[in-house]
Amino acid sequence: MTTMVDVARHAGVSVATVSHVLNGTRPVREATRAAVLRAIDALGYTHNTLARSLVTSRTRSIGLAVSAISNPYFTEILQGVEAGALAAGYGLLLADPHDDPGHERKVVQLLHERRVDGLIVAPSAEPSEMVGYLTRRSVPTVFLDRLVGDGHDQVCADNTAPMRQLVEHLADLGHTRIGLIAGLPGLSTTTERVAGYRAGLRSRGLPHDPGLLAGGHSEAAGAEAATHRVLAADRPPTALVTANNAMTIGALRALGARGLRVPDDVALACFDDFSWADLFTPRLTAVAQPGREIGATAVRLLLDRLAGPDRAPRTLRLPCTLVHRTSCGCPELPHGAVAARPGAAPPTDPATEERNTP
Repeated sequence: MTTMVDVARHAGVSVATVSHVLNGTRPVREATRAAVLRAIDALGYTHNTLARSLVTSRTRSIGLAVSAISNPYFTEILQGVEAGALAAGYGLLLADPHDDPGHERKVVQLLHERRVDGLIVAPSAEPSEMVGYLTRRSVPTVFLDRLVGDGHDQVCADNTAPMRQLVEHLADLGHTRIGLIAGLPGLSTTTERVAGYRAGLRSRGLPHDPGLLAGGHSEAAGAEAATHRVLAADRPPTALVTANNAMTIGALRALGARGLRVPDDVALACFDDFSWADLFTPRLTAVAQPGREIGATAVRLLLDRLAGPDRAPRTLRLPCTLVHRTSCGCPELPHGAVAARPGAAPPTDPATEERNTP
């Protein structure tokens, strides 16, 4: 078996230098680093991370617990986490809590028992048991997409303002009855997007009709049923907003089943863009969340926590983008064009959105 001593001898450097190159523990001249890497490649050396972890109590691995990894939005988050972890020299262990509080607690414990250095978690609607487990054991953790309250490192998209923007846009097009298919109760994303929906109605002087707000439980089948309920109202909506991309699919199924055309019969806009949204006819107007940036930012927050365990917890919110297509009833814009609400402030630098509480 090839050892670090063999690599050092082949590269003409000390064993300590090989260790610094492998572990990033000290800057090494680029020429020396290149020589070590050539020696590693030539000899087929494999670094024994398990042995190193026994000495340092660090495994250079991160646990990621995210539900619905088949969802394009969470896939983007996963890509951001993976890229950020890899760039920092960390491996990634992945688990799916299935948005079930009991299962969530189990998978988080399993990841912790694998001796990961820290965790990144998209919490369920009832995360108290899982959060309690992590807090009691002082496990370095960053929560992403959904917030769990003060005292934790967290990163998510801005939810309220973009939802308000969608509603205001539909109202400005002349719609006075605007429905919302909301997400799973208990999630901070659901609470904030409902708040944005109501704020948009208020800002345009429109009343809030409880019959136009239905819960789709953040999934397609639930949204399909919720859309049918909303459309069955005595005065159904002329415009509809869905609060995530999975529910957009369910809403489209319900509209199609009733023979309703978008946007001729019902205008449609959605929170959560996805890669094939512009392949629909009409193309879907949507709020695009910065999924990859959220994932990469979560890694940065976790690395900062590992480097400074006593630093104050931070909550970061990243700005979204309104991708203006035609399902809202507007004329076609040039392909790829985006629109912001007239008079809106320019997107905020995420660094300026940092604060100690959500």
